[in-house]
Amino acid sequence: MSTEHDPVSYEAAGVSIEAGDKAVELFAPHAKRATRPEVRGGLGGFAGLFALGKYKEPLLAAGSDGVGTKLAVAQSMDKHDTIGIDLVAMCVDDLVVCGAEPLFLQDYIAIGKVVPEKVAEIVSGIAEGCVQAGCALLGGETAEHPGVMDPEEYDVSATAVGVVEAAELLGPDKVREGDAIIAMASSGLHSNGYSLARHVLLERAGLPLDAEMEELGRTLGEELLEPTRIYALDCLALAAECDVRTFCHVTGGGLAGNMERIIPEGLVAEMRRTTWTPGPIFRTIKSVGQVPDEEMEKTFNMGVGMVAVVSPEDRDRALAILAARHIDAWDLGEVRAAGEGDDKRAVLTGSHPQY
Repeated sequence: MSTEHDPVSYEAAGVSIEAGDKAVELFAPHAKRATRPEVRGGLGGFAGLFALGKYKEPLLAAGSDGVGTKLAVAQSMDKHDTIGIDLVAMCVDDLVVCGAEPLFLQDYIAIGKVVPEKVAEIVSGIAEGCVQAGCALLGGETAEHPGVMDPEEYDVSATAVGVVEAAELLGPDKVREGDAIIAMASSGLHSNGYSLARHVLLERAGLPLDAEMEELGRTLGEELLEPTRIYALDCLALAAECDVRTFCHVTGGGLAGNMERIIPEGLVAEMRRTTWTPGPIFRTIKSVGQVPDEEMEKTFNMGVGMVAVVSPEDRDRALAILAARHIDAWDLGEVRAAGEGDDKRAVLTGSHPQY
């Protein structure tokens, strides 16, 4: 019971300024890795500064996102150094869909209790993601939420900002009949569908995260924490060398659901399941949970993390460029004119081999 003699302080209420300062000290070297020449000032200011540079007609692009319930896996495993890569991927790969180069990112970490070493681990992953995306980590915020979040609990979100010349803007309006659809392989589940994956594998089947799974070649936890692949620099390289109409970042809603967003009226993206086999984690979820194919395809990326729509003349060139960049890519299908009975702008045909 509180009395008038009890000391009153911010720390007594559950917030430690000292722990926050220690966290900044520990993650500063990681954050400094993720920079660009346009960055002005340093860590610790009230706002991050970035010189936009010279563009004829620049269009700024911005996107905000989080990583969803994949965080629950990281917290259960007490492994926090890769979740930041997922966070960056979810933001920057949305920007590149319109041809925008990611310039900088700012993160927000809400945490029940600041443990400096844990915060530094989280930020190390965010910094690594920014390095992979070629953007700067321009700043962020770590907020301690005692009484609102459990001490071990945290959530992360971020906003990324990019730029594209107006004349080089990509989008559905550039898509034409006959265009080639190029798939780029995902690294696994990425950061979508974890509520279903956890329900099937952990809750219903009762599989432990540290269980070695022969079909996965590692533990279930390691597979579930595989970082989201970041495609930003690969997509920008492709757009610089090929006639790219637009990209599609395959996230929540699956391949067909996201392709619907980039195909204009009167056209249909026809994609062939026969061109690839979904990875082991998808087969495991399907078989263990007896999840219907329709539910799998609208929940998970099924092995395709990014799609490029390119002119038919550049199909082979695009595949060669991606292969040179060590991206597993393949000819997924074509854009055709919509016919009678076509009520969707994106369809999947055939069956996956060995699935």
